[in-house]
Amino acid sequence: MPSLDVQNPDMPDLQFVLFVSALCTADLTTINVSQELRRTIFDRCWAFLHTEAPPTNPQERVLDLRGGTELTLDACASTIRSLLLDANIATLVWDHPVSAARMTSTPEALPLIDRLGELYPDHPTVVDPPDHPPRNSNPSS
Repeated sequence: MPSLDVQNPDMPDLQFVLFVSALCTADLTTINVSQELRRTIFDRCWAFLHTEAPPTNPQERVLDLRGGTELTLDACASTIRSLLLDANIATLVWDHPVSAARMTSTPEALPLIDRLGELYPDHPTVVDPPDHPPRNSNPSS
C-alpha cells in the first residue's frame, strides 16, 4: 500500500498540499483518515483561499493554489500536518486500485501510434496493463 510520511514527505510543500487535498477528496475506501477529518482538512485549506463556503459537490472540491501566496501555502501545509498529528496520524496509508483508461485515441492519432509501434516494436509493460492487447498487429514487425 502507498504511504506518505506527514512530517517528511520528500516533496515540496506545494506538491504535499495538493497531494493530500486530492487524497482527502478522492473516493477512497481504504485510507487511514476518517471521512470527517478528510472533509475538515479540505475545508480549512479552502478557507485560506476563498471567502465563500467550500463546495459540497464532490467534483468541485479541488484546491486551486494559483491565486494564493507563499503564506497561503505555508498555512495549508501547517494545517494539514497539525490536523493529522492531532489525530495521531504520522503516516498516511491508502490503497487505490489501478483505474481504467478514461480516454481512447482518436482515429486521427491511430496511424501515428502504429508508426511509433513500428519504430519501437518492444511493447513496454509499464504503459499498457497485461490484459491490454498489443496495438500493432502487423505480422511483419
